[in-house]
Amino acid sequence: MIRFLTAGESHGPGLMSVIEGFPANVPINLEQVNNELFRRQQGYGRGGRMRIEQDEIEVLSGIRFGKTLGSPIGFELRNKDWKNWAEVMNQQTPYPGREISRPRPGHADLSGFYKYGFDDMRNVLERSSARETAMRVAVGAFVKQFLFALDVQIHSHVLQIGSVKSSAESREKALLMPDLNKQADASPVRCVDAEAEKQMMAFIDSAKSQGDTAGGVVQIVVKNLLPGLGSYVHWDRKLDGQLAGALMSIQAVKGVEIGVGFKGADRPGSEFHDALFFENGQTVHKTNRAGGIEGGMSNGEDIVIQVMMKPIPTLMKPLQSVDMITREVFLAHKERSDITAVPALAVICEAVVAPVIANALMEKFGADALEEIKRSYQNYKEKTEGN
Repeated sequence: MIRFLTAGESHGPGLMSVIEGFPANVPINLEQVNNELFRRQQGYGRGGRMRIEQDEIEVLSGIRFGKTLGSPIGFELRNKDWKNWAEVMNQQTPYPGREISRPRPGHADLSGFYKYGFDDMRNVLERSSARETAMRVAVGAFVKQFLFALDVQIHSHVLQIGSVKSSAESREKALLMPDLNKQADASPVRCVDAEAEKQMMAFIDSAKSQGDTAGGVVQIVVKNLLPGLGSYVHWDRKLDGQLAGALMSIQAVKGVEIGVGFKGADRPGSEFHDALFFENGQTVHKTNRAGGIEGGMSNGEDIVIQVMMKPIPTLMKPLQSVDMITREVFLAHKERSDITAVPALAVICEAVVAPVIANALMEKFGADALEEIKRSYQNYKEKTEGN
């Protein structure tokens, strides 16, 4: 099974990660990994940090001659902004006078202050920062190349920013696009609805002028996944539970729904569940309200997930807070931030979904090398396509 760890602070020297359990002989293109990092940094409404950092990783282990070795893949990403924070983030010598004691509402600042007994909340915000997602995107980029070898694809696009939503028609068309990521990447807000795109950008401009921020909703689509991945046997092996857990672990995510999700609450069962048909020698669905998962397992349809991100809590017009040292009332601490990161969220969601899907495949077809996995995968595929 594939496992990974990330380490590093937002303004420290850099970030690093180790991926363990990756099969051997998987072709790896490092340009594709760095391109995923580039995709994460794009999007209308991003802040100045994105102009400073041009994220590229350096692989330290686990790859030789363009293929994985089966040993741990270690890599790092150096923070170009580190030179501006070397004193504040010094690992040995204290730099007094820059401590943060005013928590920002909506951040980890206050809870982390209590949990670890810090007297400087920078110790919290540095690691809780969404900068950490750069490593998860890099991890996901490696895993996507394993999935690609099995013809599994993960796409994403933006459904909503603030109060602006894409049309129902464009959402239906997006699900049928074989090149959905290409279409979404061409938009400054990763929205395939041209009219909604304009309105989303105007909403972001308005939020910026008011010192405010914007949240939104993205959709993830996993294509070409065979049925029977995941399990109904134990709660922690259910595919939908694992996907929801991974997605909820992303900073600022507050909601996950699969298929029609909450919209199904007011429907009768006859209008919610997906009827089965037998056509051309195969059992098929003609609808996908379940979002590709039934009973904790993939059912052969595209997995469709919506993810909601709250507005970024760092505001240029900050909310009231309390200084935890003096107990005086102040406006909250301000830290450089984006107006919105919803387009980036879509890319991050692709990345965190990838290891979950890969491990569901490894559980079913797991072996030490890609060739063995492919043989088991193909045998099972032929069986499922014949029924």
